[in-house]
Amino acid sequence: MVELARFFAWLGIVGVGGPAAHIAMMRRRVVDQRAWVSDDEFTRMVGACALVPGPNSTEMAMSLGARRAGWRGLMVGGIAFIAPAFIIVCALSFLYEDLLTSDLIADMRRWIVPIVVAIVLHALWSLRSTAVRDVRDATIVVATLVGAALGLPELLVLLLVGIASVMLRVPSRGVGSLLVIPATSLVTPSLMKLFLVFLQIGSVIYGSGYVLLVFLDSEVVARDWITSEVLLDAISVGQFTPGPVFTTATFVGWHISGVAGALVATLGIFGPSFVFAGLVDRIVALSQRSTAFAAFLRGVSSGSIALMAVVLWRLASEAFDDALTVGVFSVALVVLAGNSRRK
Repeated sequence: MVELARFFAWLGIVGVGGPAAHIAMMRRRVVDQRAWVSDDEFTRMVGACALVPGPNSTEMAMSLGARRAGWRGLMVGGIAFIAPAFIIVCALSFLYEDLLTSDLIADMRRWIVPIVVAIVLHALWSLRSTAVRDVRDATIVVATLVGAALGLPELLVLLLVGIASVMLRVPSRGVGSLLVIPATSLVTPSLMKLFLVFLQIGSVIYGSGYVLLVFLDSEVVARDWITSEVLLDAISVGQFTPGPVFTTATFVGWHISGVAGALVATLGIFGPSFVFAGLVDRIVALSQRSTAFAAFLRGVSSGSIALMAVVLWRLASEAFDDALTVGVFSVALVVLAGNSRRK
């Protein structure tokens, strides 16, 4: 338990860059260095986390904790990963009114994003043999990239490539459907209403922090709880601070109702993940008993890694403004490659 708390608290302090970077860091530690799980098990868990709502890297932390120490490990892994980010974002929220500006937030992100690009690129290179083990995997990766290029929702892409994987590997089988929970209408913010809004978002959201932007715009900005400018700053803070990107909710909650708002918004958006993460091992176990589901999860796993490449492309497009950012990226990549060779 102490080992789990130390590892995920460390990751919550240094893990900048969003889910792709967090998963890359987890892989280096739990597969390459500590051998908690194999590469194949790790990618199955990534695919399983992609199938349930909520922040994927946070659910990976919980799932790895559960694999290591049962339900107590799940709780410790999740809390240790979330808590540092919660504290950091609360501190930034406190300073926001007087010291932080949108320009300053953008400058901080400008230095961090090239390092994140290097981390994700290094992880993708390490996972390449896991994502593409045969021609069918290559077909799934290409289909995922095409779906992402067409602007299809991430969950829909993963479901489609999962079905395609079943058809390629077990032609006589198929898979099921989704349930979407509709939003409720709120008029004025209160702590309970704030909690319920973020609980609802955490229960149904799939995808990145940019998807969170859409949910918050319709659920919070549309009710005049915050302005669009504050929301964009909240998304930026969630992106460049370490730990889960969904601590954007902490920033929004603080801006609405101070520390109490930050706390209930954080509990609301992350609460469902403690339930969903408990399903990940069952999903992986089912894939080991069912040929059809194993094919489905293999397609989702390959698709998830392909979507990391899409995230990498998006990050790279905003990271390289000048020679300085290219230099930061190059140094980070050399350091990562050097560490891998030593191990």
